Amino acid sequence: MASRLRRLALGSIAFGAGACFATWCLMRDGNLKLEQVHAATAPKERRAKRQLPTRDEQIKSLQTESFDVLIIGGGASGSGCALDAVTRGLKTALVEMDDFASGTSSRSTKLIHGGVRYLQKAIMKLDVDQYRMVKEALHERANMLASAPHLNHPLPIMLPVYTWWQIPYYWFGIKMYDIVAGAKTLKSSYFLSKKNALELFPMLQGDKLCGAIVYYDGQMDDARMCLSVALTATRHGATVANHVRVTKLLKEKDSSGKSVLCGASLRDEITGKEWDIRAKCIINATGPMTDTIRKMDNPSAKGICCPSSGVHIVLPGYYSPDQMGLLDPDTSDGRVIFFLPWLKHTIAGTTDLPCQVTHNPKPTEDEILFILEEVKNYLNPDVEVRRGDVLSAWSGIRPLVSDPNKEDTQSLARNHIVHVSDSKLVTIAGGKWTTFRAMAEHTIDAAIKACDLKPLHEKCQTDGLRVEGAHNWTPTMYIRLVQDVGLECEVAQHLAQSYGDRAFNVAKLASLTGKRWPIIGKKIHPEFPYIDAEIRYAVKEYACTAIDVIARRLRLAFLNVQAAQEALPAIVDILAEELKWSNDAKKKHFEDAKAFLQHEMGQLVNRTSRDKLPINLSKDEIQSYIKRFQIIDKDHKGYVSITDIRRSLQHTGEEVSGEELHEILREIDTNMNGQVELDEYLQMMSAIKSGHVAYSRFARMAEMEEEHHERELLKKQISVERSGGGL
Repeated sequence: MASRLRRLALGSIAFGAGACFATWCLMRDGNLKLEQVHAATAPKERRAKRQLPTRDEQIKSLQTESFDVLIIGGGASGSGCALDAVTRGLKTALVEMDDFASGTSSRSTKLIHGGVRYLQKAIMKLDVDQYRMVKEALHERANMLASAPHLNHPLPIMLPVYTWWQIPYYWFGIKMYDIVAGAKTLKSSYFLSKKNALELFPMLQGDKLCGAIVYYDGQMDDARMCLSVALTATRHGATVANHVRVTKLLKEKDSSGKSVLCGASLRDEITGKEWDIRAKCIINATGPMTDTIRKMDNPSAKGICCPSSGVHIVLPGYYSPDQMGLLDPDTSDGRVIFFLPWLKHTIAGTTDLPCQVTHNPKPTEDEILFILEEVKNYLNPDVEVRRGDVLSAWSGIRPLVSDPNKEDTQSLARNHIVHVSDSKLVTIAGGKWTTFRAMAEHTIDAAIKACDLKPLHEKCQTDGLRVEGAHNWTPTMYIRLVQDVGLECEVAQHLAQSYGDRAFNVAKLASLTGKRWPIIGKKIHPEFPYIDAEIRYAVKEYACTAIDVIARRLRLAFLNVQAAQEALPAIVDILAEELKWSNDAKKKHFEDAKAFLQHEMGQLVNRTSRDKLPINLSKDEIQSYIKRFQIIDKDHKGYVSITDIRRSLQHTGEEVSGEELHEILREIDTNMNGQVELDEYLQMMSAIKSGHVAYSRFARMAEMEEEHHERELLKKQISVERSGGGL
């Protein structure tokens, strides 16, 4: 009881101190009226009429023209800088060594948020800088939702409370979040009783639940949002090119004899061609790779980034309600875990561990298990949290700004900094997805001043500017795609949400299905609404590889790594047709995409987790599975071949392609020798039993083959009995 009273007292003190601090902050800004806290800006209707240049035309522009600004990095920060610079009237170029959003910008939690935990730190520590960061982020949150309503939407997030004294504590914190947002509040937060909380989130652990608080943040499709910003920049006149690497920074003496940057050496990673480009200003917007470019400018430059790895996992959609997320503010090691619906699946994450910078971060089994254990704590016993339900897993590297006075990355706020080197390299580092537009504004302001640029517009033009696909989009636009074009409803909704008003351009490329309904739109995978037309349209959106498509033009790799591999052959075939690949190039892109799925999307760690399991089958189960195996192995070879799999599937009446046969084989062929041994089959069945594998086509095929075998035996038995009577 005394402990509870102490906690209540601490909560009351925090409440009072926070209230005073927040009031002082608002007064300091000269803004006590909520409607004046970052006055709302109506979305600008300015729409560029320029057609998207082809990638070849973009490369030619880089090779033959000089620029005011050259931006290195095609993530959220770089794309934002390109849009800001070009709309001010600066001649702008952007290059990205991989693909737009290929790094951290496609591997986020998919939240557009002000930062509830940062506001908590601001109040508890009376930190004005943290408060201002949250206030700016809440303004940018509203701006992102307005500028791309097809890609971004409000999402209610539930904070379950299991101790009575925490209810006023959390309620006050969330209400302060609303107050700081002011007129930009999406919807007001509210308290729920235990009964109402369980009605809205029935999967929630109900024991000891006191109630819940629901607040609103935004959710996005991060990779497509980044791509839309880059496409909008090029619509306005910027030259943007992915798969172009900066190999060297060029310098010359200015009028005072000082060595300053004047351009860069570039290499097209697709063709291998190299050339130099001239630019008055170079902007380093490379996220985790920030220090690599800074050291290219000055080898003795001090590192300013403290990279942190954040792993997310994707679970089936039934783990969460369609329109309600969950926040665990106090995990076993002090991190915050989000549990969110996304594209009809569920995202859980994230971890937060110091790491080394790499272009190909990989999720680890320990991080995946940590997230699953935390999720278990909040779900009721009816929801069995299984390792095999992890459909995909990825790691993103957060480019946090380092502070030598702090020891761990969890204590770092993701403030951004803009730094200008002696040679006038402008670096934007830190920050977070939500504030990308403000970060770009500050960066271009600094670039104009440092490099004496002469824009047509001194002030930023992007606050409220709609991006690609947003101008004529409406929430019911998908109905026209169904009625006028003949798309399946689910496909139409997906196209409208992913491409906005450009969905009609995508639909024009769709193939006829040959069915009564839908008329057009062949799916590339039966479980997802992605269609063949999107692969062709992806090339217009500068997709150059199969990875560009499965990971960022479509989000299939992030949603279900196995489904992505199953769809890969069809995707590669269409890309080969569009990009005129040779057979060798086609094979290389296929193998590169497979390696990406295995290492960066969690396929390999999923398989390794399964293969390490001890076989936990009973004697009767083992005998049953041996019998099934022997039925499939009709020739008694001691293993199951691709021919055996084909024959068994024919018995079930299922027609599959040669590539699908190999996919079924590969899911169980752990030693990769092109055949299935008995021990591999038993290992798979053991993994299914323990929950480390949710589903196996091979296991289902074996079960159906046994049923077919039993039916055939029964037919023979009946035939013999009838013929023996003679009557």
